[in-house]
This record gives sequence, structure tokens and C-alpha cells, in this order.
Amino acid sequence: MANSNADHPDRTAKPTPHAWVFRTRFRRNCFGWKSQPAIARVKEAVAEIRKVAKRDRRLAADGAVLFLEKVSPALEQVDSSSGSIGTAVNNAIAALVPIIAGAEVDAGVRAAWLERLFEALQADEIPYIESLGDHWGDLCASPAVASEWADRLIDITRRVLSPDRQPGTYFKGTTACLSALHRAGRHDELIEIVRAEKMWTYRQWAVKAMLASGRSAEALRYAEASRNPWSSDQAIDATCEEILLRSGMRNEAYTRYGMFANGMTSHLATFRAVTKKYPERPPHDVLMDLVIASPGQEGKWFAAAKDAGFLTEAVALARQSPCDPRTLTRASRDYAAQQPAFALEVGLLALHWLVQGAGYEITSTDVIDAFRATVHAAQVAGRVDEVVALVQGVVDAGGPRAEFVATAVRSVRV
Repeated sequence: MANSNADHPDRTAKPTPHAWVFRTRFRRNCFGWKSQPAIARVKEAVAEIRKVAKRDRRLAADGAVLFLEKVSPALEQVDSSSGSIGTAVNNAIAALVPIIAGAEVDAGVRAAWLERLFEALQADEIPYIESLGDHWGDLCASPAVASEWADRLIDITRRVLSPDRQPGTYFKGTTACLSALHRAGRHDELIEIVRAEKMWTYRQWAVKAMLASGRSAEALRYAEASRNPWSSDQAIDATCEEILLRSGMRNEAYTRYGMFANGMTSHLATFRAVTKKYPERPPHDVLMDLVIASPGQEGKWFAAAKDAGFLTEAVALARQSPCDPRTLTRASRDYAAQQPAFALEVGLLALHWLVQGAGYEITSTDVIDAFRATVHAAQVAGRVDEVVALVQGVVDAGGPRAEFVATAVRSVRV
């Protein structure tokens, strides 16, 4: 009879030696100040580990631990002011934590991984891997191990979060302790520890504990009470929205938080996020609700209205407040053939906002592009002479860039 253990990998054995490509690419201070090469290397490393995970999750987890040890020292000289490199590392952590957490290894191996990761977390100076603490409970992989880590970290965490602490008191393992308490199911202790804390970074763990204990109404009140100058309103809105959605209160979630909880990198992306989350809501209603929720930013919703097919509303929005001239120029150019009247309107608006000083790092090329797009739409509509006069009127109305726009327009033959 064959050995029944032959079908199961040895959880205690060391992983097969593997020549990780990223190992040599992540030496201390190996990157210059430019963030893009570093971001590319981070993404390559994650892809390499994920590829290995398809055939050997244990080996991939060991590689993920190695990467998380090496990434912060390697990036110390990179310019992080834009936040893009930090986002790339946080995305890498989110991708690699499930690989480490899901690897089937014995207690000794996991204990060694956790020790290495905690040491890396403590040595993180910039910091780049700070969010690793938020995942500590998952990395422990079991309530028992999480409870052991909570016991190890709880005394100092209590002191650091005490109302009587000295100003500037900080412990890099605080969120790791809170995450471990949550994974261990020690919800009452967790709530008690952060009860007097003001920072949402820590208070959110009490909300999670309350939810895990079935105390949704209390969690919502506690989250709302967490608003202060040091906390992110959007993060709190997103948590409150999720509480209501989990409770089946979709209408209240949308009305109270939907417009504020789903902010993305652009107004168009925000509109798409809200319509995707609330498909029962007519897109037109969502758009108008977003506009109302952000007074003074009407023009920034132009692209969302245009892409949704609400062209009349798009023009009206672009008239109310500054709208990016390049966005308007592209719309004029793209819609000239099928919607010349719309293309003509937005082309004129592009020139209007150029005259009024809207747009970032505007050049004469931007003005010429807007003028040509407008004239082309006018040619399709058979209104060239009229539109040239309208353009002159836009310039004559005056504005911060009136002379600059006039000079660029005069250089174009109609």
C-alpha cells in the first residue's frame, strides 16, 4: 500500500531553493529618486511571486516575506511626495498578504515568518510597509496565533493609546496588536483599548469589533462620533455606508453616504463607482445628486455627464464653473461628426475657460487645438462665419489669458 503522506507536501520542510529575480533588484538604497522605475520593479516582484504561487504556494509565501523585508530599505531614497510609490507598495502588500496567510505550513515556519515581518515593520523608517500591521490578524492565520501576538503586544499598546500618554508616544506595532485582537475574537478588549482614542486609524478597529459582535447600530454611532480634524471624513463615510449596506438599508446608505464615500481619482470615476454600487438608481439622478453634493464644482462633472450620454446637462455643467479646457476640446473633436451642435458649444466653452485662466500648464498648442476643433464643428454645422465672430466675442469679453488666446487664434488660418 502506498504511503498516504505522499499526496501531501511536508509543511515543515524548507522551501525548494529558488533564485528570486527581485532579490537582486531590491538592495538597500538601490533606487534613485525617480519613483517610476521603483514602481515598475515592485509590480514585477509581485507578478513573479504570484506566478510561483500557482504551482507552489508555500514557496511563494516565503518569497513574499522576503520581498516585504527588502522593499522598504530599497526605496529609502525614492521621491515619495506624489504618493504613487506608497500606493504601489500598499497594493503589493494587499496582494501578498493572502498568499502568506493561505500557505499551509507548520507553526514553527509561520512563527519565523511573523518574526521576520515584525522586525521589518519595526525597521520601516519612511514608512512604506506600515499598512502591514492592518493585516496582522490575517498573517497569523488562526485565532490562537493571533491571540498569542495580541498578548505579546497588548501592554505597550494600552500605554500608547492611553489618554494619559505623553505627547508623541508611538508604537509601530499598535495596529498589529489591534488586528490580532480582532482576529482572535477578543472584541471587548479591543473596544476598551481604543475607546478614548481620537484617531480613526485606531477607532476603526473598535467599529470592526462592534460589527463582529452584532452591534451595528452602536458601530454606526461610534463611527460618526469619530469625525475630527485628524480623521478622514471619506474613510468614515465609507465605513458608515458599508454598515448600512450590510444591514440592508440601501436607500439610507445612498442618501447619507453614497455621494461622499466613493470618491475616486476623477469625477468621472466617482460617478461610475456610485452607479456601479447602486445600479437601482437612474444614472441621471446619481449625476445630479453628485453635482448637488459638490457645489462650485459643476464643471468637473462634465465628463461624467458626457460619457453617460447627457449632453445637454454636460454643456450646462461646463457653463456653471471652470471645466478643464483640454477635456472640452477632446469632446468637441470627438463629437463633431455625429453631434456638431454639441461639439460647437463645448469648443466655444473650451476657449472661454482658456481665456478665463482655467487649465494646468496651458500652451499655445492647447488654444490652437481648441480653436481648430471649434471651427471644424462649425464647418460640419455650416456656421463658420457665425462661430468665428463668437470666438472673437469670447476673447473680447476679457480674462486673465485673453491676449494670449487672441495671439494663438490669430496664428490659425480659417
